[in-house]
Amino acid sequence: MKYVIIGNGIASIGAIEGIRKVDTENEILVIGSEDSPAYGRPLISYLLAGKIGPDRLALRPQEFYEKSIVTLKLGITVTDIDIKARTVSTDKGESIEFENLLIATGGIPFTPPIPGSDGTDVYNFTNLKHAQVLISKAKTIKKAIVIGGGLIGLKAGESLFDRGVDVTILELSPRILSLAFDENAAALAGGRLAEVGLNVKCGVTVKEIQRDEEGNLKGVHLTDGNFMQTDVVVIAIGVVPNYSLAKDAGITVDRGINVNDHMATSADNVFAAGDVAQAKDLLFEDNRVIPIWTNAYNQGFCAGKNMAGAKIEFSGSLAMNSISFYGLPTISVGTVNPPEDDDSYEVAITLDEKKKCYRKLVFHNNHLVGYVLVGDIDMAGMYTAFVKFQMAVPEDARKQLLSGEPDVLMWPDDFFRETWNPETKN
Repeated sequence: MKYVIIGNGIASIGAIEGIRKVDTENEILVIGSEDSPAYGRPLISYLLAGKIGPDRLALRPQEFYEKSIVTLKLGITVTDIDIKARTVSTDKGESIEFENLLIATGGIPFTPPIPGSDGTDVYNFTNLKHAQVLISKAKTIKKAIVIGGGLIGLKAGESLFDRGVDVTILELSPRILSLAFDENAAALAGGRLAEVGLNVKCGVTVKEIQRDEEGNLKGVHLTDGNFMQTDVVVIAIGVVPNYSLAKDAGITVDRGINVNDHMATSADNVFAAGDVAQAKDLLFEDNRVIPIWTNAYNQGFCAGKNMAGAKIEFSGSLAMNSISFYGLPTISVGTVNPPEDDDSYEVAITLDEKKKCYRKLVFHNNHLVGYVLVGDIDMAGMYTAFVKFQMAVPEDARKQLLSGEPDVLMWPDDFFRETWNPETKN
């Protein structure tokens, strides 16, 4: 098989489209462990909330795979990669040869060793199967505990709450979304959740899940000494890269699968992309795992083109999160919580608690490297451009950014020439 892709998510979609930009003939085989075609994982919270139906989840229609000459093997798990024999083995007893391989196995839920977590009515919230089970459970349950106040936990809690469930979200850190937000942004978001009746408790988590003698879930013991009754527990602390296949095959891994600027691993003709890959960070010198949807697609697209013989470099991943809390929009991009002891960073903050508006800009070496917007996010795209394309920000431009009025006319002439007219570069 010319191209084999392990994993059936947004990175694999990017890879298919990348391959087809270069090679329009040779067959592509995609192996996915779930039964369903590639779907939008961020959309499962809307499915659980009842805002969309299952028909809205698919990333691409069936015709896409047919036109792209893609064979799907779904409900099949790859168990082994042999980089010398250039084969992958599956749990169905198959041995499949490959010329070019992409590992796009994504992330797996991180589950801390909580006593009582092994048993019924404890779920993660990272795949369609668990969302479907929770939809069914939401018809009969009254209370739910969500462990984790990050993006996944908040969306899981909000979705169950919208189904009429009494939800409490527990976050061990002092604030929700501690990686993407600072204290001000978290306070505004937390206040909005409290207004609608969704309970959020920070600085506390579950130390034990209590069950009766028959194994039925009764409640949770908290680290602050309190006990809470609940019908279900959702563990949504986060995901970790699912790199065991690569590691067992002798491919170099660190926090994720190490890749170079072409998304190639340490093994010949083996690539990695998506939440499993440790790839170039747009703002820093080192490689990092940044599990963001857009990054996964872009990595897959770059890997696909290189698998097909092109020689292109991945531009780099960028950390970004966008979420709305019952009508309160928020977005964070890049470095939003710089080291407090590093004087090379400059932070500018504008806060209007009455209007629930917040703007935080982070500068480093005369560049905008990150920002947070809450409430008024109309200029998010403009701020993101300054971060993504690492445009210098002279003093007059900085004043305009600080006033909340970024403008395309602030972009340097070199940026237009090099981005849209590269042939004019000197």
